[in-house]
Amino acid sequence: MAAKGPTIQLFSLHGLIRSKNPEMGRDADTGGQIKYVLELGNGLSAHNDIGRVDLFTRLIADKRVSVDYSKPIEVVNDKFRIVRIQCGGRKYMRKELLWPHLEEFVDRTIKFIKRNRALPDIVHGHYPDAGYVAMQLAEIFGLSFVYTGHSLGRSKQARLRDQGMSDAEMMRKFKIDRRIDTEEQILARADLVITSTRHEIKEQYGLYHHKDVPDYQVIPPGIGIDTFYPFYHDILDGTEQPEDVRYAQASMHKELNRFFITPEKPLILALSRPDQRKNISGLVRAYGEDLELQSMANLAVFAGLRKDIDAMADNEREVLTQMLLAMDKYDLYGKMAIPKKHDFEYEVPALYRIAAERRGVFVNPALTEPFGLTLLEASATGLPIVATDDGGPNDIVRNCQNGILVNVARTEQISAALRKIIADKDLWERYSKNGIMNVRKHYTWKNHTREYALAAGKLTAANQSSDLATAKPSDPVGRRLMKLNHFFVTDIDNTLIGDDNSQLEKLVRLLKRHRNRIGFGVATGRTADSARTILKKYRIPRPDVIICSVGSALFYGNSSKPGAGWASHIASRWNRDKIVGLLEAFDFLEYQDEETQRRFKISYYMKPGKDRLSAIHNRLLHHRCRYNLIYSHDRYLDILPYRASKGKAIRYLSYKWEIPLKHFLVSGDSGNDEEMLRGEPLAVVVGNYSHELSDLKDGRNVYFADSYCAGGILEGMQHYQFIEKATGG
Repeated sequence: MAAKGPTIQLFSLHGLIRSKNPEMGRDADTGGQIKYVLELGNGLSAHNDIGRVDLFTRLIADKRVSVDYSKPIEVVNDKFRIVRIQCGGRKYMRKELLWPHLEEFVDRTIKFIKRNRALPDIVHGHYPDAGYVAMQLAEIFGLSFVYTGHSLGRSKQARLRDQGMSDAEMMRKFKIDRRIDTEEQILARADLVITSTRHEIKEQYGLYHHKDVPDYQVIPPGIGIDTFYPFYHDILDGTEQPEDVRYAQASMHKELNRFFITPEKPLILALSRPDQRKNISGLVRAYGEDLELQSMANLAVFAGLRKDIDAMADNEREVLTQMLLAMDKYDLYGKMAIPKKHDFEYEVPALYRIAAERRGVFVNPALTEPFGLTLLEASATGLPIVATDDGGPNDIVRNCQNGILVNVARTEQISAALRKIIADKDLWERYSKNGIMNVRKHYTWKNHTREYALAAGKLTAANQSSDLATAKPSDPVGRRLMKLNHFFVTDIDNTLIGDDNSQLEKLVRLLKRHRNRIGFGVATGRTADSARTILKKYRIPRPDVIICSVGSALFYGNSSKPGAGWASHIASRWNRDKIVGLLEAFDFLEYQDEETQRRFKISYYMKPGKDRLSAIHNRLLHHRCRYNLIYSHDRYLDILPYRASKGKAIRYLSYKWEIPLKHFLVSGDSGNDEEMLRGEPLAVVVGNYSHELSDLKDGRNVYFADSYCAGGILEGMQHYQFIEKATGG
């Protein structure tokens, strides 16, 4: 039976994501977000009111990581799968290096959606990189857009400034300016922002200019209570556990005991990635400076996964080095365990239960904690907690009454709270029981997915009703392009319209009649606004695509913003200022007015002259410029990025929307149309063409019409039987 309810595409681009045994803590990018999206996908797919769930992430084929991450599709269950999309090559890279490649991810996702007929109802981005991708897809297809930030750039910026890092260093290392700008865009366009705590809304999203634009809903994540079951289940008579669970328990006992002189002591447990903001060194200092606490309990710090500290990234290496130096400084050998690895599927739950059996405490000393999933995991097993009073732990302790919050900047508060819980048996029992009972009351994936499904249903209904209420087309341009397999693209001036417009009305009627089968686009030297104005004047239908400024920009439908994918594609090795400076040496070039200039287009007036074009080429090539030069009508010289032109834009559309090039019919009249008229598309040169196109008469798939303007286009359509092939007529 087909799944009912809205279909959802989750996006989480960075880190290492697989459904079985995720490598949590391997690096700074493989943390709580990974577990969150996997659990969310599993939970949603189990809900009767949710349809298909796809989790999109980056495909990685790198010998440094498991081959699991190179599988394009990983089926998790009959309603949930992980879809891996390649972008920025196949090597694993940290999230800050992914920003230049997000448009590639968008384009390849569109191809996947069209090829698999997998258009969702809702896209949900996690973290700003994936949020950007989801935002672009929502705009293109007219979808509901949900966002979860997990952590926010402005909060990180403030924290790094407090630590003495300069803005320049933040931009270089973390691309913090790009991240914050993207987060502002996301908040301006998101239909719903899902947060884990009220604190996030007020203290973190509250820092943004667009904080009041989206709707917010607090839906705390859940935990797998079957995995994180209470510690006493293992000691009850007759309790049967799977062999892998029992093996993990034994392995963790053995691993811990090899570090401790007196392993029977209560165990203080910390579990986090080796990141500065996790404040591992603060915890070790708190323990090391409190001799009474050392006599009461052992300390175990599981700081991610590691083989060789020297081979790790700077941040991780520094954190781990600080931890080892502090251990040595306070002479904590025999009292402190620092294991190098742990399995998250079985060994982490076992760790919590071992600590609870030994009447220990779980501690999260992070400087800031947006939520605190490990606090819930520990509490579900019956392990009391001590945590930072910054962020999500406030909500957790308020709901669960399961531990103590402290100012982690004051190490004496950390050690005092740990001593208090360990020394007071009644308090330990109360926190332990409260954690077990209240986590199951407030923090299960069943609760989360129930709330999510209600929100998803409302979003889908609102999106559908808004189409009717505003009388806008029910198929946004992206949905239209998904359905099309033929496309007509034409130049405007002296091609679509000109001195002879006698056949224009007939052509317009033909395009309207076959709109459901044939896309319509224009490719022009005009700006997008100018193109829309002239088309409206002649009552020509709104084009699906406007390739404008001689191919240096691409607009979809009525969008006022150029397509980001095309802009990203053509930006490679483009240096506008350098080219302008180099061409100042030629007095035969007249720089056009600023209103004609564009980010990816430099425009001059130039009269014909011997060797002028050669001189320009030689100068630019000598200075290692990459460019595309277009000269037309014996007057207009345009210099574009080397990837930009009308023809290349058409090839980009063919790739992105999976419409074969041979199913494109293009028409033009002058030199700036020449490239798009060459090659695989069916080409029509109208009768009133400029002499610059004469060389195309011997070209393949180029028809020279006798009729002028729209009449020539109709003549070419008839020659190729384009309408009949597109409509099956």
